[in-house]
Amino acid sequence: MIHIGLTGWGDHDDLYPDRTKAKDKLRLYGQYFSTVEVDSSFYAVQPRDRMARWAAETPDDFSFIVKAYQGMTGHLRGKPYFTSTSDMYKAFRESLEPVMEVGKMRAALFQYPPWFDCNRDNVNELREVRLRMEGIPCALEFRHHSWYEDGMRERTLAFLREQGWIHSVCDEPQAGSGSIPIVPQATDSEMTLVRMHGRNVSGWHQNGAPNWRETRYLYRYNKEELMEWKGYLEQLHEQSKDVYLIFNNNSGGDAAANAQMMMELLDIPIQPFPDRTPDEEEDGPEQLELF
Repeated sequence: MIHIGLTGWGDHDDLYPDRTKAKDKLRLYGQYFSTVEVDSSFYAVQPRDRMARWAAETPDDFSFIVKAYQGMTGHLRGKPYFTSTSDMYKAFRESLEPVMEVGKMRAALFQYPPWFDCNRDNVNELREVRLRMEGIPCALEFRHHSWYEDGMRERTLAFLREQGWIHSVCDEPQAGSGSIPIVPQATDSEMTLVRMHGRNVSGWHQNGAPNWRETRYLYRYNKEELMEWKGYLEQLHEQSKDVYLIFNNNSGGDAAANAQMMMELLDIPIQPFPDRTPDEEEDGPEQLELF
């Protein structure tokens, strides 16, 4: 089956009536999509009670993809919160337990930064991470081109299969070594993850710019581009029982609309978004025609 969702649920205005409270958004989100990527876990390991509440607020067939904490993927800058690597992994694993217990945990996503290139030390790090996360499905996403170039593509995919990593297949701007090509190959027979980052080449490497978060994922896919991906999804579905497609192109609020477009192309039933047209103001008193 192909499952479609978005990164996070708080910032997708298309989904919610005006003045919807933040605490109500996940429950409403579950009416439109069957899966979601939790990105708040990247910034801080989430408390168990919060994860349990999210699991309780979603339908029985709903699923979560939880992004690994930034200290686990080399993104952390500044003073570490945890006193040791073991404590960090222990806390992250424990945070996932409430979602796993109710069968809604699909994968932990380890997305590595653009400077995490293909070398022996990094390969060994991935081996160690997989051991630390034993028993939990884990998806792996690269951001450096070296994992797929100069004959390394098949070796990388073989390594993912050997180590039990789920391949995170990406659509993203082709902007040099800090981006990866579309590689529609599964490494796990049960699941493949697909993440749609948009194709905003000029905004892709703007980390550190004042408004980079507002521009990096500023992109709306057109129908032809989604039709191309329909073919890739069908190809991946032949390799994996389940394919989870996450739209991350939300700098301009485009992710929800693109996700619904893809659902229509795949003949997946959709729930129409709420009407967000502002109420027309009542006519004021008639103005005298003085001139």
